[in-house]
Amino acid sequence: MITQVPKGTKDWYGVEMQKRRKIEQIARNLCDKFNIKEVSTPIFEHTELFQRSVGETTDVVQKEMYTFLDKGNRSVTLKPEGTAGAARAYLENSLFAEAQPIKVFYVTPVFRYENPAKGRLRQHHQFGVEFYGSASPLAEVEVITLLKNLIEQLGIKDAKLHINSIGCSNCRAEYNKVLREYLDQNKDKLCSTCKERMEKNPLRVLDCKVPTCHEITKDAPRTLEYLDEECTTHFEQLKSLLTDLGIEYVVDTNIVRGLDYYTKTVFEFVDSDGFTLSGGGRYDNLIKEIDGKQDIPAVGFGIGIERILYFLEKDNVELDYELPIDLYVGILGNEATAKAYELVTKLRLAGAVVETDYLGRSVKAQMKYANKLGVKNTVIIGSNELNNNKANVKNMATGEETELALTAIYDYIINTRG
Repeated sequence: MITQVPKGTKDWYGVEMQKRRKIEQIARNLCDKFNIKEVSTPIFEHTELFQRSVGETTDVVQKEMYTFLDKGNRSVTLKPEGTAGAARAYLENSLFAEAQPIKVFYVTPVFRYENPAKGRLRQHHQFGVEFYGSASPLAEVEVITLLKNLIEQLGIKDAKLHINSIGCSNCRAEYNKVLREYLDQNKDKLCSTCKERMEKNPLRVLDCKVPTCHEITKDAPRTLEYLDEECTTHFEQLKSLLTDLGIEYVVDTNIVRGLDYYTKTVFEFVDSDGFTLSGGGRYDNLIKEIDGKQDIPAVGFGIGIERILYFLEKDNVELDYELPIDLYVGILGNEATAKAYELVTKLRLAGAVVETDYLGRSVKAQMKYANKLGVKNTVIIGSNELNNNKANVKNMATGEETELALTAIYDYIINTRG
């Protein structure tokens, strides 16, 4: 057992790790262009943070959190999602006192005790963006635009934007009353969890995955029918902006999202089979829910790296994740080691990808190894090359060899990298 990873976790190495790094690199580069700064928060927080923000009636809090008592008898939880920790950091570091809006992103491991599924592990990795300080629907457009560009740059084709509005606390009161009355007609058929949710937060029943509950709720009243004037206006403005910007969307009244902090806009990118790639929305009450004081509007999204990899595989998309090795420097004899490695280091520090021999292999074995690596060029440096101050650089694609002074190899590789 000690040589096996726990259920729902995995080791990252080789090709999969390179793909994950490529995805993160694309995401980080996009955030740089959108002037979104990185934030890093602890992988565990006080349990109460998630109970307050995510919601006590959600599947996450009721069934999926890794919660335990530390040695000080304090209840702490491995974070099941990134938004609550980012919001806590926004408050604790007084980011609300800085010029608004504040835009942050994170790449973080998250933990949920659930059955492993396609694109979802018990420890998975989430890229997320949080946008604090703007009540304008343009804030939703901003994060949707970034997410749309990420999906396009990754090459995922089967993912379409679905949007909905679940209203605010004002219009939610009337909706909850109507929904509760509808659910009461079928209360005996609801699962035990939903019977409890029905009284505390009936909207959560719509997110239940139990087949009998899902069948009951498919004809339930929809939030869009009960939006107040402000929420209706906000949703109409969002749709108008998306249309004017040429961003295609589908209004999907089934989307309510699985976390309690959402208000007004909720959205998902969904494939043709209804499988969700990413989701997010607005959460104007989250900050006040955490600190009990400040009303600060916020919007954001989260997307799982593992979920991205699943979609890439499903769409037969190959990421260009690996940098080509510009040069393999073969070493022949101890007297050539220092000079050869000096060239290796100099080229690496200039940005070239260079590999060399660390095992004292024969020239034949080194060239065989270089072929396996798929290097662009090779050079062998031994006593003859040192004495003549010359070596042959071989282009592995064409077989062409170029004789160069040892001091000229650096410039040749840098200038021909492409």
